[in-house]
Amino acid sequence: MTDTKTVKITYREALKQGLREALINNQKVFLMGEDVGRYGGAFAVSKGFLQEFGTDRIMDVPLSESGFVGAGIGAALGGMRPIVEVMTVNFSLLALDQIINNAATLLHMSGGQINVPVVIRMNSGIGNQLAAQHSHSWEPFYAHVPGLKVLSVGTHEDARGMLATALEFLDPVIIFEYTSLLNIESEIPFDAGAMDIDKAKVRRQGKDLSIITYGPGVYKALAAAEELMLSGIDVEVIDLRVLNPIDNTTIMNSVIKTHRVLIVEEAWRSVSVSSEIISRIMEGAFFDLDVPVRRLCGIEVPIPYAKHLEDASIPQKEDIVESVHNMMQHD
Repeated sequence: MTDTKTVKITYREALKQGLREALINNQKVFLMGEDVGRYGGAFAVSKGFLQEFGTDRIMDVPLSESGFVGAGIGAALGGMRPIVEVMTVNFSLLALDQIINNAATLLHMSGGQINVPVVIRMNSGIGNQLAAQHSHSWEPFYAHVPGLKVLSVGTHEDARGMLATALEFLDPVIIFEYTSLLNIESEIPFDAGAMDIDKAKVRRQGKDLSIITYGPGVYKALAAAEELMLSGIDVEVIDLRVLNPIDNTTIMNSVIKTHRVLIVEEAWRSVSVSSEIISRIMEGAFFDLDVPVRRLCGIEVPIPYAKHLEDASIPQKEDIVESVHNMMQHD
């Protein structure tokens, strides 16, 4: 029997290790963003990097998202491998012209002649009482755009390994990282490395019901599955991981296997990733369902500051457990 050695680290440290490895392995890789250098990153992910790699590789930028995201796109066109950090996802709205009208379209508009290998990291999600200013889940918006590969980092292993693979991709990649996970510890293989960025992943095998989720929903769904097992309900948990393009095969295989689906998402319910997943299941596996698909999404309000209201605005483990019980009783 093989003894797999593991190490316990925080989500923040996993991100940091992946970023540092990318900078070491390829001299064309550099990091640019607000406060990534002297301050060490808004969430301390790049702390110490300025001293280690210097100002040519770790670049503090002015408070102009359109300006520095555009500069990152230009550097990618020039043969570099830029990692552009947008401090929080709400600030990315100021760079939509660059991301959507330039990065996502140049390959098509040039007739396949121009690739844009830029990686844009955004801190996303709800939590830490950042209120309506900084608590947003804009994943559905970016997942809507052709020409962008959109990744959601819902586990420590992906936090450690997704960046390396994204930097090999020739087209623009958006990576959503999550504020609420930064201080959470988990064990990963000590030699964890580059991760696949093409497919969803079954995080837990089950036979009674499929929970499909991404981002912070992954650990909540896994915790709910353990509690539900005490009641004899065996839940499968699927981490979408890649929000554009969505991995249809993994989803459909799970639906055919369990015949019941609950989708969990922090983003607002209307026009969400869950809306798309439900549509695909209706189109591709309707007759395999024993009960209607259900979803738990963020309440459609600007996110409150007060902790108890913030918690109430997004799905929690207890909500998942209750919804699964209701679905099984309905059946």
